[in-house]
Amino acid sequence: QVQLQESGPGLVKPSQTLSLTCTVSGGSITTNYYYWSWIRQPPGKGLEWMGHIDYVGNTYYSSSLKSRTSISRDTSKNQFTLQLSFVTPEVTTVYYCARGRMGTDESDSRGQGTQPTVSA
Repeated sequence: QVQLQESGPGLVKPSQTLSLTCTVSGGSITTNYYYWSWIRQPPGKGLEWMGHIDYVGNTYYSSSLKSRTSISRDTSKNQFTLQLSFVTPEVTTVYYCARGRMGTDESDSRGQGTQPTVSA
């Protein structure tokens, strides 16, 4: 069974870049027909898809975040990474990494989430 674990800094200053890493175990991020997403949930709101990287390395981003978001991967470590630039305190939220199958919008596995603090 695939497992995902988010990691990253606990504290980020406003206007800096937030970098989060998702470590995957129990399955490879290059396995055919899966994609690997970053999702966030602001306080009191629903889940928001930020973007994903597929099994061959193609990336796709939310139109509202595209200019500030970058997703990459390290296949040797079975990890993928989110970089979100120009963070603001208003987006202090929970970030999840997840796996989905190509052709579907649903995640079949998700990490427990991480909630960095954005503060000076």
